[in-house]
Amino acid sequence: MTTCEVWFYHLERQGLDQVLPTLLERTLQKGWRALIRATSAERIEHLDGWLWSYRDDSFLPHAADPGGSPADPVVLTAQAGNPNQAEALFLVDGAEVEDLSGFQRCSVLFDGKDEAALQAARAQWRRFRDAGVSAAYWRQGETGWEKVS
Repeated sequence: MTTCEVWFYHLERQGLDQVLPTLLERTLQKGWRALIRATSAERIEHLDGWLWSYRDDSFLPHAADPGGSPADPVVLTAQAGNPNQAEALFLVDGAEVEDLSGFQRCSVLFDGKDEAALQAARAQWRRFRDAGVSAAYWRQGETGWEKVS
């Protein structure tokens, strides 16, 4: 049984709308399905529209929960569970996860310019580390993502 890695992405130079599609594209290139968990229906609605139109020459096929199924490469939800049997979980806006079973990677994306988001991410980091989960911290440097720990 593979243990889930948790990667924290400290968004400093670009926002969620710029970073998330790139991470999702990389996830799909690996042959993985993705689940994006947010904390509100408003964020789900925004991301639902954004992923269809973020680039003129491309879109990310996805479904907004309810309605996600194993056939969907990406599902957006504010609920617990894993309707598309995703290998990659993306937590945004301070969304939480109780059970990492079935996921290969969990990515926590947080706004580095928002003090409340920073504090929430630090608390998540401590909970994961206290539970013995392998966690890594990525920061946006001048030349791209830099793994700090």
